[in-house]
Amino acid sequence: MSDARFNPDGLVLSGDYLNTMEGSVLPYLAARRAEVPVKGDGDRPLYCCRYDAGSAAAGTVLIVHGFTENADKFAELIHSLLRNGYSVVAYDQRGHGRSWRDPMLGDVSLTHVDRFEEYVRDMEIVCDRVLSGMPRPHLLFCHSMGGAVSALYMQAHPNAFDRAAMCAPMIQADFHMPLAAAKMMCSAMALAGKGKARIAASKPYAGPEDFDTSNATGRERFDWYDAVKAANPAFHNNGPTYSWTGQAVRATGLILAPGAVEKIETQVRLYTAALDGTVLPGPQADFAARLKHGERIVVEGAKHEIYRSNDDVLFPWWHGILAFYRGA
Repeated sequence: MSDARFNPDGLVLSGDYLNTMEGSVLPYLAARRAEVPVKGDGDRPLYCCRYDAGSAAAGTVLIVHGFTENADKFAELIHSLLRNGYSVVAYDQRGHGRSWRDPMLGDVSLTHVDRFEEYVRDMEIVCDRVLSGMPRPHLLFCHSMGGAVSALYMQAHPNAFDRAAMCAPMIQADFHMPLAAAKMMCSAMALAGKGKARIAASKPYAGPEDFDTSNATGRERFDWYDAVKAANPAFHNNGPTYSWTGQAVRATGLILAPGAVEKIETQVRLYTAALDGTVLPGPQADFAARLKHGERIVVEGAKHEIYRSNDDVLFPWWHGILAFYRGA
């Protein structure tokens, strides 16, 4: 790109980030976005959209977001993918954003799932009904919880993607307690009929968040999305129920079960954020070491949301992912 507001890969220079996102990136995406009605597991409606790069598309990237996120949070990356010739499919996972959420929860900021398999089945349906008709090769970008969902999906569908980039995947969340203790706590709360209650350490969404305690290192990227989130109640996810937490514990056991990782045939590149305080690096290393066709790269200077890093960290990291997608 020759536009001075962007780097050569179509990422936004942070100097005038807000104006560039609002005045250029979002209109560009809106002109290319088509919403696709999808009913996920149990006929629950999912918000899903596709972006068409045209007849000469270099392939299609499926984006699977993380815990408390939504597809719109990845607008900058989607812009870059389109500028590089890739079509994109993105969706809000159940209980997130504009997709179905359990009406019994009451609090829109609660994030809940009964069983992690519901996420995986939703991904299967999106792949079958939307991604399957998009240009090949089919590529994957998944973040955090989306990485856990994608790991289970790839174990069940070993050849579904040509290449997969995993951004700080939640192979194991950092619960600040042993897995066995977290499992016992969540099981006890479920037996007490409180599976859909907010975990004690979490509070309802209360407006603008704090950059210093966030998972981002790019201040301009943080400020832009923080305003987007505050303005849209559907994006106010911020805390888990006991059921979600228990299912996240269970997902780790499923992902790392004997022989499970070894089923994956996809070429995988797993990125560990060096400053991550949300998921644990050890289980990521274990997962990557067991892949048939995989590697793990530690991204120095990055917190959990590598894609919301400052320019010096974000730009080379993303450039490497684009090269990986091209097979370089």
